[in-house]
Amino acid sequence: MVDVSDKAATAREATAEAWVRLPPEARLALESGAGPKGDPLVVAQLAGLAGSKRTADLVTLCHPIPVTGAEVRVTLEEGGVRVWARVRTTAPTGVEMEALTAVTVAALNVYDMLKAASKAIEISGVRLLSKTGGKSGPYTASDTF
Repeated sequence: MVDVSDKAATAREATAEAWVRLPPEARLALESGAGPKGDPLVVAQLAGLAGSKRTADLVTLCHPIPVTGAEVRVTLEEGGVRVWARVRTTAPTGVEMEALTAVTVAALNVYDMLKAASKAIEISGVRLLSKTGGKSGPYTASDTF
């Protein structure tokens, strides 16, 4: 693990996204509300928020940091579900992994909630969109999907 004890705590923010491609039968199950576990979009949103706070438990060398703000959006769009997250902290290290974990956990929950309708659901496009704060400075992805 990298030693960050001499680094100053600064405001940091990261956004990430993921895409969940839904075959027609999975989309139909989502739109009809036929799933036995409840609303996949709401469950995925809550799971993404929880995932952002549990990142250090899942990513072996990731520092546990205080998540001071998190927002997760899970929206049905043409072709599937878009997952977006923004995570904030004031800490000596960044929140990129927390944002990426949030969207990944949310996407996995969409799959779990709809797998009875189709096993052909695909998760893709997990990526960092932007980050601010820290020694490396700001980052913004050059394109979107």
